[in-house]
Amino acid sequence: MEQAPVRLADADACVDAIIERVGKDIVLGLPLGLGKPIHLANAIYRRACKDPSLKLHIVTAISPLAPKGKSSLERRFMGPFAERLFGDIPTLEYAADVQAGKLPENVRVSEFFFRAGSFLNHRPQQQNYVCTNYTHAVRDLMALGVNVVAQLVAPSDDGETLSLSCNPDLSLDLMLELQRAREQGTPVAVVGETSANLPFFGHDAEVPAASLDILMDRRSTDYPLFPVPQTPVSTPDHLIGFYASTLLKDAGTLQVGIGSLGVAVVHSAVLRHKHNSTWRALFDELDVADRFPVTREWGGTEPFERGLYGCSEMMVDGFIALMEAGVLTREVFSHAGLQELVNEGLVGPGISLETLDALWDRELIHSPLRARDITWLKRFGILRPGVSFRGGRLVVSEQTLDPDLEDPQAREALAALALGDRLQGGVVMHGGFYLGPAKFYQQLRELSAEDRARICMTSVNFINHLYDHRFGNQRLKTVQRSHSRFINSAMMHTLNGAAVSDGLEDGRVVSGVGGQYNFVAMAHELPGARSILTLRSTRQSGGDTVSNIVFSYGHCTIPRHLRDIVVTEYGIADLRGRSDEDVYLALIRIADARFQPGLLKQAQKAGKVPRDFQLPESWRQNTPERIEQALEQVGREHFPTFPLGCAFTDEELVLGRALKGLKAATATRRGKLRTLWHALRADTDHPDLQPYLKRMDLERPEGIRERLDQRLLIHGLQRIGEPSSSGSSSS
Repeated sequence: MEQAPVRLADADACVDAIIERVGKDIVLGLPLGLGKPIHLANAIYRRACKDPSLKLHIVTAISPLAPKGKSSLERRFMGPFAERLFGDIPTLEYAADVQAGKLPENVRVSEFFFRAGSFLNHRPQQQNYVCTNYTHAVRDLMALGVNVVAQLVAPSDDGETLSLSCNPDLSLDLMLELQRAREQGTPVAVVGETSANLPFFGHDAEVPAASLDILMDRRSTDYPLFPVPQTPVSTPDHLIGFYASTLLKDAGTLQVGIGSLGVAVVHSAVLRHKHNSTWRALFDELDVADRFPVTREWGGTEPFERGLYGCSEMMVDGFIALMEAGVLTREVFSHAGLQELVNEGLVGPGISLETLDALWDRELIHSPLRARDITWLKRFGILRPGVSFRGGRLVVSEQTLDPDLEDPQAREALAALALGDRLQGGVVMHGGFYLGPAKFYQQLRELSAEDRARICMTSVNFINHLYDHRFGNQRLKTVQRSHSRFINSAMMHTLNGAAVSDGLEDGRVVSGVGGQYNFVAMAHELPGARSILTLRSTRQSGGDTVSNIVFSYGHCTIPRHLRDIVVTEYGIADLRGRSDEDVYLALIRIADARFQPGLLKQAQKAGKVPRDFQLPESWRQNTPERIEQALEQVGREHFPTFPLGCAFTDEELVLGRALKGLKAATATRRGKLRTLWHALRADTDHPDLQPYLKRMDLERPEGIRERLDQRLLIHGLQRIGEPSSSGSSSS
């Protein structure tokens, strides 16, 4: 029998080996996001396209594709940008055909989480969507009949182990489930594709190479990791992030997601730690302590002396920024009793005889010390690696020591010869998967061995769940996750406390539940934990500004009985344990002032708020102008548009603003006509326009379409004041 894994250099040979094992009815499980093995996935898909007798069902989440843009101007903008960022990355062919509606009849693709809004009007994918919590995804994937799991893996130097790196989230558990299926006689295959570009993470993510059946190992076909560029952080985003940072507790736990709101939280947390006077200036300018007393009990204003610990299904690049800033420094350990002593300040980080006394007092070790005590103490660096136990005595460099903790001479010898310097084996970050900009991947590759060892990529069931069959140590999770703050974003919030995060009331799915419900529920289970749902108070829809805080909505992701803390750019609503009247008013209070009267009227009509209640004058200050003024007071430069870096050139940033403005201006029929009228009158001769026109390949337009695009672009630039010396068109 051939020793696992079968190592092959050719993707088609891997497909042959898969079919030989499981047959032509393949239910292929692919990781969420980055961990998709593109060469293998493409080879399997191509085989299905050529062979109608092969039935292929791909089950996954977030299938990344390079952006293209919809309008002709957007395509001109995105083309060079996409080529620069994604040009060397093979296209995920099944995903491209899903988007184009070109899947053959023998291929089906089901996802349990969409890239936000990507399939809102795509009927087949709406129909194939699988709704599941992240912690239930493995169960539901197995129920769909997954018999092949394929993943991008990082090889070790000796080839004996592999790292699931970016995606142990579901794969660790899927591999166990497939092994059980194999033992029951079901043909299955676990397949890997190596990538030297993938950072190697150990701990739970490191698995024996023999745990895979087939490994495509051909370094010449390595491609860059798929990047997700940063999105701009707006003024409302920064205020939301700031308010959320006031709720973080030193020596606490942080979960935060991807996107501009997550970046804003990280940025304000770093600002609080490294530039506390500036952070406090905004805290005082907004009168946070008096207006939102929840921050006094549940938050903090000082730098993070003991630091934070990250426990997040997604390890975003913000966690590396927190690590570099000295915020992500609180280490947790894989033993509940030890962790309790660490939390109480009785143990660590330095080692002394008092460390042994505290452990002995809690009956974690014995006196005299026993063999198993020595092994345990060495595991956490409390005793030096060279210490051994023979004949009832400790042996250190050929010296023997009495292991009696009550004997003064033995204690003196232990302190001098056997004790380590500091606790070992702690981690500051548990993550399930990662996805982010190219700079983030480079940072991960360049981590020191020490810092990389402080990150544990692991199963999502460890991170998102207190009670699960595999990682069932509820006590350990509870003591590790002290003062947890689970920060997630929502699209809308209803006045009764329900959150809308993943879909619309007509049933269409925007993204997916993912792990949001898990974290909200866990916040209600863990002592000292809070769920924080963040959302912008308004959005643009059809050319109009509408409120994201609404009286009611026909769909919810988080039910009202799990209501907790909600944050908008206008403040904090503490909803936990409050009466309906208090909840309705707390949410109206952090709504945009333009919509407060209408929301109040609806609440009063429903009998939830007394009819004689009047909106306080301070609530009426919830305006975009007020929050801009607040940032100006403390220094707008402290709140940059791209706090963690930017993949766009300066010209592209200007062009992006112009195109965004054009899109908003043409959201209605009247707006389209008015924009077209002004565009046709735009001055095309200003010399400072040339860099922008050159970037968009519109220097010398040919034909009506290109001439119109040139005029529209110039009008869009003039609307935002670019070039600065040009005469702006009236709008």
